Formats: sequence, structure tokens, C-alpha cells
Amino acid sequence: MNKKIIVITGASGTGKTTISQYLKSKYNIPPVLTHTTRAPRAGEKDGVDYHFETDETFSENHYLEQVEYSGFHYGSSEESLNQTWKRVDIASIVVDTAGAISYKRKYKDAAVVIFLEVDLETVAHRLHERGDDSDRLNRRINSEEFKRDLKIPDELRGKSCEIVNKDIKITEEKVDKVINDL
Repeated sequence: MNKKIIVITGASGTGKTTISQYLKSKYNIPPVLTHTTRAPRAGEKDGVDYHFETDETFSENHYLEQVEYSGFHYGSSEESLNQTWKRVDIASIVVDTAGAISYKRKYKDAAVVIFLEVDLETVAHRLHERGDDSDRLNRRINSEEFKRDLKIPDELRGKSCEIVNKDIKITEEKVDKVINDL
């Protein structure tokens, strides 16, 4: 089998991490760990959820894509992807839409993009439920990046699987179809 990277994208709160966890639990498809300079949320661990970095250590990696979002740096490194591909043929990664475009350009058919979307009210509720405080939540949903990620970019239209994630069971069934078609 050729190597594949399942690229999960969409705005914050659309269920990207949930789908990444589903791929791991049902299909044993591990996530490629990304790097960030934000502080860990409650329960998150370095080397498990992200590579938590300082501004200095963040700049030492070789990135396939990177972005500044809500004042923090995020990126996925070639090293992390290659380490994962040494162990498995299929991995997943959670990135914003700009990152998804970069993966699709670089890896073509090896990058299988899943774009998740949901209405703004549901997203705001999910972000609040996961512990984002009101000020951070308002900054996030009013950011240009968040607004950009609410809609599928033209560059990915017709080259990705678009899923409205209102009902997790229906979303999982659609993800199952994507995996079974690989």
C-alpha cells in the first residue's frame, strides 16, 4: 500500500480532534503530532497531544505548514510525519484549511482531505464546553483564520470529502466510507 495522510480540516470546534481519535480507535490510524507554542489545555500532554514548544524550539523544526492562530504558532513538521510513516502506512493530521491546501499540493492523491463543517452556534457551544473562556472564545470566532476555516476553500472543493458534523454517528459513517475507499 502507498503511504497516505488523512488531512482533517475545518474551523475550531467542528470535531477535527474527535475524528482523529475515532480513526485511531477504530482503524488504528495514528495522528501525526503537530507542534504548538500554546500552553497545554487541562489533561493534554507533551508528546501525546502535541509537541508543546517555546518560540525558540518551534523555529528549529522543518515544517510542511505552519500558521499563527490566536497569537500562537502551530505547525506540522516533516520529521513528525516521516517518523509516523516509518511505523504505519496511513496516518492522520489535524490542520487548518491553509495547512490542508499545503498537504494537498505537496502530496496530491496521498493526501486525503476531510473537511468538517458545522453552524457557528454549535461551534461556539463546543468551544465553550471544552473550556475556552469567553474572551478567548470571542477572539477566536472573530479571527480571520476562524472565518476562513468555516467554509471549504476553492482549492479543496472537489478534492476533499465535505462532512457536516452535526450528528457524530452520521459523521463516523461518512468517515468509514472514506477509509474503506482508500
